[in-house]
Amino acid sequence: MQVSSVTTQMASAKLTARPSAAERPTTTAGQNGHEAGVNGAPAGSPTVATTEPEIVDPFCNADNPQIITFQDVTSAAFKIRKGVELTPCVKSHFSDLIDMDIYLKKEFLQFTGSFKERGARYALLMLSDEQKKTGVISASLGNHAQGLSYHGWKLGIPVTVVMPLKASLMKIQKCRNYHANVVVQGADMSEAKRIALKMAHDRGLTYINGYDHPHIMSGQGTIGLEIVEQVSDIDAVVVPVGGGGLIAGVATAIKNLSPNTKIIGVESEKCPSFTRALENKSPVFVANQETLADGLAVPQVGYNAYATTVPLLDKMIVVKEEWIALAILRLVELEKCVVEGAGAAGLAAILAGHLDEFIGKRVVLLICGGNIDTTMFGKCLERGMAAEGRLQRFTVTVSDGPGGVAKLCNLLASLGVSIKDIMHERAFIRDIHHVEVKVICETRDWEHSKEMRRVLQETYSKVHFYDMPMAITE
Repeated sequence: MQVSSVTTQMASAKLTARPSAAERPTTTAGQNGHEAGVNGAPAGSPTVATTEPEIVDPFCNADNPQIITFQDVTSAAFKIRKGVELTPCVKSHFSDLIDMDIYLKKEFLQFTGSFKERGARYALLMLSDEQKKTGVISASLGNHAQGLSYHGWKLGIPVTVVMPLKASLMKIQKCRNYHANVVVQGADMSEAKRIALKMAHDRGLTYINGYDHPHIMSGQGTIGLEIVEQVSDIDAVVVPVGGGGLIAGVATAIKNLSPNTKIIGVESEKCPSFTRALENKSPVFVANQETLADGLAVPQVGYNAYATTVPLLDKMIVVKEEWIALAILRLVELEKCVVEGAGAAGLAAILAGHLDEFIGKRVVLLICGGNIDTTMFGKCLERGMAAEGRLQRFTVTVSDGPGGVAKLCNLLASLGVSIKDIMHERAFIRDIHHVEVKVICETRDWEHSKEMRRVLQETYSKVHFYDMPMAITE
């Protein structure tokens, strides 16, 4: 097999430093006293503003982006086949509810719960013997860090991961469980990446970008090879987009094997980095907001990923957070799949009506990750129920005499409504013979909620319902 030009460049490439355009603060504080500072200062030492050279990753060059090929993806598939799971791609229960033939590629069934293992293992396998001995480093919010840590451990390659302060505690601990050296520093991914690049330069470690390294993209592309083999006559493949490495690899594989299949990207409204890159005609920094899809919160898409994806991309969709929450809820209830926000993004696009042009057609959704924080999971379920009208809140004024509140509770019970929270307020209403009661309750569905609203309005003269559910269209 002929070796691709991307592969032949890897062994000789080195991180290089160049003068920065301006003074840049360098973070040196550690976490809980366990990690050393970036510049060798003790953990917990104060942050010092110094002029540092800008460290450049040779594989992420805006002026010379590296576009991966189908040959790169097939090479990755051959090398990683014994180290990662061949995940199922099964017909979804949603096919019976939505007039669309939907298949779910369940990448969250990988050992670490994410597709990131594929690229991580391939990148590690392609290191030179010297690089394997010295070790690698990367910056990640969690899934890439876990994949790199796990496969580094299995392959005997030292791994250091720099995770920003906002990273999930669960994902941080998982990396430590996989024997990685975990450095928790940086306010966001941009700062964590700068820290990791400097550590790589100072310690001679190989930096592996989690979404823009050519081997990472090639490894992720093996998912596309499996999809085409598992499902025939695919009309569209829907891929969550963060840094762009996943969609770059999958699109490369799919378009070579099935040129008529549409490639659809989906990202959250809180971190629309690829959409802004398309508008700008090149990757551009986008300040991300807190999002349910933390795995997609990459402030700037990769240069290689962007250059590889754009010629193959058919549509890019931005979805609201409420639809992601609703998609997480629906996947739990109908598919018994616990997934993170990034993994639910494809279904969110369908539920929101962004893919109605594929009604009656065959669509594959890439369910890419299942590493959702337990606290976040609870919030997503409640937000999803509120979005489709199953979680209601209202205020009603009832008699403050004996049995006034009990009558309200009995009425809700007779309707089959479950009270989740209830409180009453006397001090701020003018009529001393009445009390204002605030209720949060759960119903079976929106029709049930409408019945409850009607009965309450017929029974009480003062009742106020809060915002209409976002997912309901009258």
